[in-house]
Amino acid sequence: MVQAVIRIDEKTNRVLNIIKAKYGLKDKSAAIMHMAAEYEKELMEPELRPEFIEKAQEIMKQEPIDVGTIENWKKVLNS
Repeated sequence: MVQAVIRIDEKTNRVLNIIKAKYGLKDKSAAIMHMAAEYEKELMEPELRPEFIEKAQEIMKQEPIDVGTIENWKKVLNS
């Protein structure tokens, strides 16, 4: 784990204390990690995450399979 010395203002300190108390976290580091996780869920849409882009690019490189009808698709899946 990375260690960092940070400077925060009094308002941010109060917010971290509230998060720490609300979620029963051990320390302010845990509160910051919680905030980062929530930020990731709220603001980083899945389609913008690097893992998603890499996976989509790999899928796009694959040769498409023409299955035609739903019945043909079911046959492909069962074989």
